[in-house]
Amino acid sequence: MTAPPCPICGKPSAPDKTPFCSRGCRDRDLLQWLGEGYRLPGRPATADGLDSGSDDD
Repeated sequence: MTAPPCPICGKPSAPDKTPFCSRGCRDRDLLQWLGEGYRLPGRPATADGLDSGSDDD
């Protein structure tokens, strides 16, 4: 059974970097997450769901 290709560049994945092929692709993926390059769909935030700053707990 062969390993799936790297999700960034499509090259075969490396066993020590799975699912990526290299440290470069692994780091590029991390930067996408940290830079908000990946987004999950969802409904828009409303003012009701935000913290109002009061300490009524």
